[in-house]
Amino acid sequence: MMYWHIFWSFFIANLLGYGGGPATIPLIQNEVVNHYQWMTLSEFGDILAIANALPGPIATKMGGYIGFQLGGVLGAIIALIATVLPSALAVILLFKFVNLFKGSPKVTLMTRSVQPIIAILLAIMAYQFFLSAFEKSGILHLILLAGASYVTLMRFKIHPSLVIICALVYGGVFLS
Repeated sequence: MMYWHIFWSFFIANLLGYGGGPATIPLIQNEVVNHYQWMTLSEFGDILAIANALPGPIATKMGGYIGFQLGGVLGAIIALIATVLPSALAVILLFKFVNLFKGSPKVTLMTRSVQPIIAILLAIMAYQFFLSAFEKSGILHLILLAGASYVTLMRFKIHPSLVIICALVYGGVFLS
């Protein structure tokens, strides 16, 4: 039954996650943290940080890792299939209609209508991570990491993956 739950949670999250990886992250979080309670919000945040630092699509990296943690190699394979399957089916089934409806005002309106919802879901997730980080590390570490991250990203234009890796090392040294 565990493998079915893995498949279904990643299939639904990626089926409903219109807009790619950023849109699916809150949906995956809802499934694995809130619905099935396979991990805590803090653990999910750690996986998200590591997945952001690695190259490739974020949904497949998270699916593979979470699936492996829950069900070993078979769990990872099932989660990866469930992550890719909605997009693959949509491409195969809807390929004929792409040229027919690509200029349609209704399709454009639907696409634009989804964007604010995705932004709200990402904002809620960021707020939850902020509260979790505040509770676990305290205000001093939170301000230090946020300030250092801001300066390195904006002033020195350091790649975000390097900033994430440095924050992980800092957390491993000073917060564990």
